[in-house]
Amino acid sequence: MDNIRLVPSLLVFAEVAKRQSFTKAARHLKMSKSAASQHIRRLEADIGHQLLSRNTRGMVLTAAGERLFARSEFLKDQVGLALLEVSDTQETPTGPFSVTFPHSFGPAIVTPAVSQLCAEFPFIEPRLVATDEPLDLIKEGLDVALYAGDLRDSGYRALPVGTLTERLCASPSYLRKHGTPKTLEDLQNHRWIAAHWQKAVLTLHLNTKPSEISQVNLKPFAKCNSFSSVLDLAKEDIGIVFLPEIAGQQLFQEGKLVPILKQYQGEKWPIYFVHPYQREKPRHVERFYQLTKHFLKKASNAA
Repeated sequence: MDNIRLVPSLLVFAEVAKRQSFTKAARHLKMSKSAASQHIRRLEADIGHQLLSRNTRGMVLTAAGERLFARSEFLKDQVGLALLEVSDTQETPTGPFSVTFPHSFGPAIVTPAVSQLCAEFPFIEPRLVATDEPLDLIKEGLDVALYAGDLRDSGYRALPVGTLTERLCASPSYLRKHGTPKTLEDLQNHRWIAAHWQKAVLTLHLNTKPSEISQVNLKPFAKCNSFSSVLDLAKEDIGIVFLPEIAGQQLFQEGKLVPILKQYQGEKWPIYFVHPYQREKPRHVERFYQLTKHFLKKASNAA
């Protein structure tokens, strides 16, 4: 099989799979919908597998399509990087690349982003500092900080990455022992495990009416100075927690935590990519910004 000739079709497939729409992908690629469909049919014929199927919910990837998308979703970016490097006067990125981020960002965002970054820039040496306390980039010798919430005044550049929201949840064992809250008032009868940055008054929004705000005053049963400690206590059936939705997905899937009062969610907090470069960012830093946005969006869509 002449794999090189499949590259254009792979690029089209990656865009269709990403957007879950031939129409949106074709518009983004500046081609007709029929041309995009032809690329997919040609690719399916060449590899001998169906990649996309349609059902009542719209377009979905087949098992083969999922595997191929996992390999091809960064192909467009890698082609762009290859062309950039031809004309780029910067030296190949090497040496330490230091990033600080909240604990809750690790599994779903930072780990896969750093993994992909190392594949594309094999000579960098990642230094990861997971902490729920803000660190000064210059003082700590850091290249990038991921920050959630309102930014403090600083001379650093801050690029928006996306938003996160929080959900109430608890372990199945805790709920069996103490009952599942049915209303916001029921929360008063439960133990709340709070992170040190969480206030006693929780602000919640109805999913169906985000403008409708409810506030619940809860006295923390336990208070922790790190997100990981909050999760540890929750998994030990100590009480309920209010955690970032993107951080809870794996625990929900594993059955270690269960969402409660699912009709409510917390406020939407902005997430920023903070860096100290006043002019053009080094290309591996720019690429990490792109990857951070990608994996945050992916985690948010799965939430």
